[in-house]
Amino acid sequence: MTLLRDEDLAAAFDRASRRYDTLVAANPGYHSHLRRSARRLGLPRGGRGLRVLDLGCGTGASTAALAEVLPGAEITAVDASAGMLDCAARKPWRDGVTFVRAPAEGLAEAGVRGPFDAVFAAYLFRNVVDPDAVLSGVHEALAPRGRLAVHEYTLSGRAAHRAVWTGVCGGFVLPVATAFGDGGLYRHLWRSVMEFDRVGDFAARVSSAGFGDVRVLPLPGWQTGITHTVVARRPGTAGEAGR
Repeated sequence: MTLLRDEDLAAAFDRASRRYDTLVAANPGYHSHLRRSARRLGLPRGGRGLRVLDLGCGTGASTAALAEVLPGAEITAVDASAGMLDCAARKPWRDGVTFVRAPAEGLAEAGVRGPFDAVFAAYLFRNVVDPDAVLSGVHEALAPRGRLAVHEYTLSGRAAHRAVWTGVCGGFVLPVATAFGDGGLYRHLWRSVMEFDRVGDFAARVSSAGFGDVRVLPLPGWQTGITHTVVARRPGTAGEAGR
C-alpha cells in the first residue's frame, strides 16, 4: 500500500472527521496519555503568560489536553484538514485557544509565527512527507530554551510491540473503520507506524535537527513500546545543542 500524503491525506481526514472521535473514544488511555505528554513539557505556573503551538491538532484532543494541563497558556492549534478543524472548533473552549488551518510545513504562510514557548505535536510526524523539514520549522518557531514534546506512535523495535500494533489494528481498528467507510485512512495510519522511525531513530532525528536535552519517555498500558513522548529543548545559546 502506498501511504497517503499532502492533499490526499488531508482529504481522507476530512472524510473521516465526523467519525474520528468515536474511534478515539474506544482507545484505552488515549486522552490520559495526551495529558501526560502535555505535562512532560514541564512548563511552569500552568503556562501562565506562555505561548504554546499545538501542531497537528486534529479534532482537538491534543488541544484539550494542553488546555487542561496549561490553563494559563495561549494555545494556537493548527491542522491541515478543514474537516478535522471544523470538528475541533465546534467544541467549547476557554479564552486563549485559537484554531488555524495550515500544513505543518507552511505555518508562516498561514500567519502562524513564533516565538512560541513550547510546541506540542501529537500523531503528526509519521504523516508528513519531510519530518526533518518540519523539525527545522519547529526549531525556528521556538523561543530560545523553548520546549518540544512529540507524542507519537514510534515503535520500540521489538517484534512483540510490532505484533501488538498489528493485532490491535487488524483485529479492531481496521474492521470498525472499514464499516464506517474510512478503511483507506486507517490502513494508511497502520502502515505509517510500521514504516516510520523506531523511537531511538526518531530521537536521533530530533537531536540532529539541533535540539538538546532529548529524552524518550514511555507510556503505559497496551501502548507500552508503541507510543512514546520524545521531549527536547531548543538551545538557548550557541553550543548547547546535544548536551
